[in-house]
Amino acid sequence: MDQLLDLQEKCPSNNQECPVFDEVRRLREECKRLQELTQVDTLTGLFNFRYLMMSLEGEMERTRRTGLSTGLIMSDLDHFKRINDTHGHECGNEALQWIGKIWHEKLRRIDMACRYGGEEFIVILPGTRLPQAIRAAERLRFALENSPVKLNGKLVRLTASFGVDAYRGRKKLTVETFIKQTDHFLLEAKARGRNRVCYDENKITVAMEGLTLDEREALFATRRPER
Repeated sequence: MDQLLDLQEKCPSNNQECPVFDEVRRLREECKRLQELTQVDTLTGLFNFRYLMMSLEGEMERTRRTGLSTGLIMSDLDHFKRINDTHGHECGNEALQWIGKIWHEKLRRIDMACRYGGEEFIVILPGTRLPQAIRAAERLRFALENSPVKLNGKLVRLTASFGVDAYRGRKKLTVETFIKQTDHFLLEAKARGRNRVCYDENKITVAMEGLTLDEREALFATRRPER
């Protein structure tokens, strides 16, 4: 690639239709396509596991340097096996694609939505404290619950369970430990009836410091009653 770029720079006439220029362009496009394939889950269009681990490590290091929290959302589609058994595996794939579409629409451009595996997803929220991460998870939960997907000609209501945590950089965690902590709250959400958001209630008291009255009211307005 570098040799072709050198040839491009040395082209005496700077002819844009020169075959060398065409080859350089083609190779650049191919490299970009291959790079995207190494980062993107082909089914959902979200980032893949490899990109998740690399990016989360980078964001946690940024938190340790700057003190700006990294939020993490872990979600699992509720009763996915039932969808596959009732509608077929192709419809199961369509359901996962639908989630990818909603996640793209409801998250910020800087957020990184990733497919963790199967029907599990992780969203990295740069520079995000726990209260804001909880609100983002509730926004995703609400959007999914109220956006049925058409499977085999029938509208099917999907729901998901969410676990949320935030890394503040006060102690050195590995990526795996951070994910495991967040997964704990996801398991809690599933145990408490699914289609809900769970997080560390003790952390939220500390994290609430500094929030405006409107932010506090918005946060507690999203909390679901016990069943």
